[in-house]
Amino acid sequence: MAMLMVLLAANSTVSAQDYARYYENLPMAMPQVNTPNIPARTVKLSDYGAVGDGVTLVTEALQKAINDVAKQGGGHVVIEAGIWLTGPITLKDGIDLHLERNALLAFSPDKAVAMKKDSKTGELKDRAEPGISASKRHDISISGEGTIDGNGEWWRPVKRGKVSDVEWKDYTSRGGTVADDGKLWYPFGLKHFADIAPTAEQQERMRAHLIRLTDCERVRISGVTVQNSPRFHIVPQRCKNVVIDGVTVRCPWNAQNGDAIDIGNCRNVLIVNNTIDAGDDGICMKGGAGAEGEKYGPCENILIQDNTVYHAHGGFVIGSEFSGGMKNIVVRHCLFSGTDTGLRFKSAVGRGGKTENIHISHITMSDIRDEAIVFETTYWDNHVGATKSEGEKKMEYVPDFGDFHISNITCRGCETAIAAHGQQGMIHDVKISDAVFFYTKKGTDIDATCGVELNNVRLETFAK
Repeated sequence: MAMLMVLLAANSTVSAQDYARYYENLPMAMPQVNTPNIPARTVKLSDYGAVGDGVTLVTEALQKAINDVAKQGGGHVVIEAGIWLTGPITLKDGIDLHLERNALLAFSPDKAVAMKKDSKTGELKDRAEPGISASKRHDISISGEGTIDGNGEWWRPVKRGKVSDVEWKDYTSRGGTVADDGKLWYPFGLKHFADIAPTAEQQERMRAHLIRLTDCERVRISGVTVQNSPRFHIVPQRCKNVVIDGVTVRCPWNAQNGDAIDIGNCRNVLIVNNTIDAGDDGICMKGGAGAEGEKYGPCENILIQDNTVYHAHGGFVIGSEFSGGMKNIVVRHCLFSGTDTGLRFKSAVGRGGKTENIHISHITMSDIRDEAIVFETTYWDNHVGATKSEGEKKMEYVPDFGDFHISNITCRGCETAIAAHGQQGMIHDVKISDAVFFYTKKGTDIDATCGVELNNVRLETFAK
C-alpha cells in the first residue's frame, strides 16, 4: 500500500512542465497543456464491498467510491487486479480512476444495464450511457496499467463480408438477427440478453461510446488499455487541456464505427506515445456541424507525436462534421503501419468548415491499403443502413482545406501516393515536400481544381 501511495502521488504531480519537451521546435506558437491536480487521497474498490470475480456487478460500489472521494476534495479510486463487471459510471471533480496491473474493468454485455430513464418522462433514453462519462467536470484522470473493456461484440452489427465462415457461425450461434439479404448480423434477439428496442435497426443506433467526456477542463488518460467499445473508444468533446499519453486502444479490425481517439471541438490537446489498432479511424479530429460547431469553436492547439497506429481506416484523420473549424494542429514522429489510408482529410458540402495551419512531418508509413495522403470532399457517412443520398445533403457549409504543410514523409507500400478530389477552392495551399512514396497503382491522383504543390517528392513503383 505504501508503494502504491508513492506511485499515485507521482501521478498526481504530473504537470505541464513534464510535457514541455514535446513543445520544443514547434512550427507555431502553441500553449502547453495544463494537467489535472489530483489529491493524494486513496481508496480501493474492494473497500466498498465490491468483488472482482467477473460475475458480480460492482456499479453501485464503484460509483459510491467515486462520489465519496469527490466529496472529500478528490483523490484516487484504485481498481485492483481481478475482473470487475460494471455498468456505466460517472467521474467527478478531482478523481483519478486508477487500474492496477491485471485489473480488468469490464462493462456488462447486458444492454439493459447501460440504459437510464429520462428524469422528466420516466422513459428509457434513446441511447445507452457511455461506459465512463463526465460532463462539466475538472481535474479528472484515468490511469494505470489495467484494461477497460466495453464488451462491444454484444452491441455491434457485423458485416458478412468482413468475417470468415467460422466467425460468422460463432456470431449466429449466439442468436441474433440476420438481415433479409444475409449480409448483416445484428445482436438483436440474443439467447441470453434482452433487447432494449423494438427493432434491430433502432437498437443499433443506441450504441454508446466507451469513454465520453464533455465540457471538461484538465483531463488526463494515461497508461491503460481501452478496448472493444460498442462504438468509439475515447471521445473528449468540447474539452480544454486534454492529455492522452501511453494508452493502448484496440478492437477487431472490422468493428463497426470502432474509432480509437476522436477529438471534437477541443482546445489544448496533447496526444503522445499511444498504440492503436482499431476498426475505424485511428486519431481523428472532429467537431459539431452547422451552428453548433460554430458555437463551440474549432479544434485548436492540438499536438500529436510519437504514436503508432496499426489497423485503422486512417492513421491521422480530420473528419467530416467540423463547421466549427480546425486550426493549429501539429502531427509529427508517428508510425502508421497497415492502415487503410495514412493521412486522410475528409469532408463534404453541408459538413465543411475552414481548416488551416496544419503541420505534419516525419511520418513513417508501411503497407497502406489505399492512399498514403488523401483529400476528399465528397465524403458520406457510410453507417449501417445509410443511403448515399444521406451524405449528399446540400447546406451552406463548404469544405475549405488550406494552409497544409506536409513534409518528411516515408511510405513503403500504398496503392496511391497522393490523391485530392474537390471543387474549385475546396483544397488549396497544400504543400507536400521532402517525401518518398513506393506505390503500386498511381503516384498522384489530383484534380486540376485542387491547389496541391509538390516539392522534392519522389514517387517509385515496381520496375516495368
